[in-house]
Amino acid sequence: MSASTVPDSTAPATPPPATTPSEAVLEQIEEGLLGGPRKYTRSEATAAAGVSFERGRQLWLALGFADVGDGEKVFTEEDVEALCTFEALVASGKIAPGEDVPHVRAIGQTMSRLADWQVREIMSRIVTASGPDEAARTTLVEEMTDTLLPVIEGLQSYTWRRHLVAAASRLLPVSPGQMTTTTATMITGFADIVGYTSTVRHTDISELAVLLEAFEENVAETIVAHHGRVVKSLGDEVLFAVDAPRDAAEIGLALSQWGRAIRDLPQLRVGMALGQVLTRLGDVYGPAVNVASRLTSLARPGTVLVDRELAQALNAEPGYRLQAKRPATVRGYHHLRSWSLRRAF
Repeated sequence: MSASTVPDSTAPATPPPATTPSEAVLEQIEEGLLGGPRKYTRSEATAAAGVSFERGRQLWLALGFADVGDGEKVFTEEDVEALCTFEALVASGKIAPGEDVPHVRAIGQTMSRLADWQVREIMSRIVTASGPDEAARTTLVEEMTDTLLPVIEGLQSYTWRRHLVAAASRLLPVSPGQMTTTTATMITGFADIVGYTSTVRHTDISELAVLLEAFEENVAETIVAHHGRVVKSLGDEVLFAVDAPRDAAEIGLALSQWGRAIRDLPQLRVGMALGQVLTRLGDVYGPAVNVASRLTSLARPGTVLVDRELAQALNAEPGYRLQAKRPATVRGYHHLRSWSLRRAF
């Protein structure tokens, strides 16, 4: 090796890379939202909270956060406090044994989706308002963390409390035996956009966003207006639950008219079934849910199909006409019976 290629041991060490403007903004957001800097490794955080290393990792992953190396200082004082609070809640017996991790997972999944949507909306507005001006963007981020987010947090708390009241009003009147089980008799239904795959193929992203927004808004408003509950949205499809057959019929018929009432939008098809379902962490499972899904796939655009049990329940309700359809073979069912639901004129 020549002298010119020998490293100079007296030369100063390479300085660490400078923090980029985006990293500086992210640090501002972190400190504003996390209540302080990241200062603990997982071992240090779990020790401070008085829980095992594996327990801390289990809850962290259940919340939906990526695993981290033990040498990384990721956790804050608020992380330690939250871990202590949750463990105290579990120890008090207020969360049933075995439901602690699913409880955390349900919260994490809900909050993850909400946070992703909110940050995309807020940051897109910041970028639009500030353009390439990094100083202006930093100022807007400070305004967001100091002013806007506390308001949003308050509204989220209000909405959550309102939904607690609504859920309590549905559940408190039921018998003690029903309260101790996770099954209930209800109507579950699906509404989906007809020809969605073809629509996506021939629609640009901005038009697709308008379509999905109109779909979710209209469907959600229709369902809750008739005492139903949106269980979850699945892109071009919504799963909902209803307690009363008449309410379910009104939801189905209103949704089936969606594409006809709104020009240039595709039609919906609806399938509903009545039966016992397992309710778990806000979701629903069971044969009735599967039947409703299969009936939706069989329904023609702008129509509603119901199963035998719901058809029998609606026979006693005035104002509806039910017509038996030919049995069909679908995935999991070789002889599925269905009835089309229409208004009686």
